[in-house]
Amino acid sequence: MTGQTDTPTTREQSPECDTGSDGFRSDAAATYAVLAECWREPTEQLTEAIEAGELAPVVGDIGSADRHRLRTEYTRLFIGPAGPPCPPYESVYRDGEDPDALGPVKGPATTAVVRWYREFGVQPAAAHSDLPDHIATELEFAAYLAEAGFDEELDQFFEEHLAVWADEFLRQVETETREPFYASLATTTREILFQ
Repeated sequence: MTGQTDTPTTREQSPECDTGSDGFRSDAAATYAVLAECWREPTEQLTEAIEAGELAPVVGDIGSADRHRLRTEYTRLFIGPAGPPCPPYESVYRDGEDPDALGPVKGPATTAVVRWYREFGVQPAAAHSDLPDHIATELEFAAYLAEAGFDEELDQFFEEHLAVWADEFLRQVETETREPFYASLATTTREILFQ
């Protein structure tokens, strides 16, 4: 969302944007962006960062990381085959008719998130096929808001979206996962979001 090449959204980069090694002027923006990348399907770059200890502040020292094992767990938790135990979409947690059951994807919450993105002129990049209300996409948008200095808007987006569903999702991940990476990532994400 900040115009960087590896982000899940595209936007023209403003001339005053810092293009240094981390690409962010704001620590909060960098934190949200790192969390967002961690919630996407595991890549070789992610496993290399884990192995090098670069993600220790986010997930602790979990030792070695096997990309195949992480991808298998990612698929089991978030994709399926038959109804994943931890769908990473806001609409699933907010738009169901039964408060004790998960709802459908692409519900009213998805539409509301898309309105936020449009208001700020951002859109998902073609490289990421996730739905707009995926945890990673919402965290990337939070990174964009933090980097751009839209503090009031970030607070409002958090209250209207992430605060409403992320805690339930993160608890679900902690309960269901078999991988230390995802357990630690869920705990850290909660600490960052609800501090």
